[in-house]
Amino acid sequence: MINTIVGNPLFGICFTLIAYAAGLKLYMRFRISVLHPVLTASVVIIAAILIFDIPLGDYQNGGSIISFMLGPATVALAVPLYRQFHVLKTHVVVILISITIGAVISIISSIFLARAFGLPDELVISIAPKSITTPIAIEVSERLGGLPSITALAVIFTGIIGAIIGPWILKFLRVNNPAAKGLAMGTSSHAIGTSRALEMGETEGAVSSLSIGLAGIITAVAAPFIISAIL
Repeated sequence: MINTIVGNPLFGICFTLIAYAAGLKLYMRFRISVLHPVLTASVVIIAAILIFDIPLGDYQNGGSIISFMLGPATVALAVPLYRQFHVLKTHVVVILISITIGAVISIISSIFLARAFGLPDELVISIAPKSITTPIAIEVSERLGGLPSITALAVIFTGIIGAIIGPWILKFLRVNNPAAKGLAMGTSSHAIGTSRALEMGETEGAVSSLSIGLAGIITAVAAPFIISAIL
């Protein structure tokens, strides 16, 4: 009976949604950054899989459907982008330069950090596109010979960390411009950071949404050249 339930694709979907809803309620109740719903849900799901010895393949029957929705969810971020288009036009040059620099530095810093810990080239390549949204990062990693599973883990970890400490860093550095905040959050921590940016304000969310797409494109183009030059 239990195996039948766990093997059903609805199990992975419902379990993921329930874990995220519980995490979101907890986050909305206490408003503590470390209780970000993505982090909370991830911990709950991993713990349940380990404790109850749930086959990962069974969970993935439904969990993969949730992963598939990452693409449409990223496209949906065009709504706040459209609403704040006038802001984007005003700062278009600065935005493009900032995202380009941020994307390139992200790739280079990831490579050197991974090499500093003595990681093999395969893992270095897998980690390099960590700051862009998952669908693009996995595609970049696969084409360069990386491990998609490691890339997905690095992307999620980066997004969670960015969403947690990003606002604190911006406050510490006294960054008050809404567009600048959005640029920093979107370029460094993709969709998860953008969800946090949307909480900060619509302008922050709109610019962060733009940063996701542009950072993804720039990373896809620049990563092969940077990796081949360093490795």
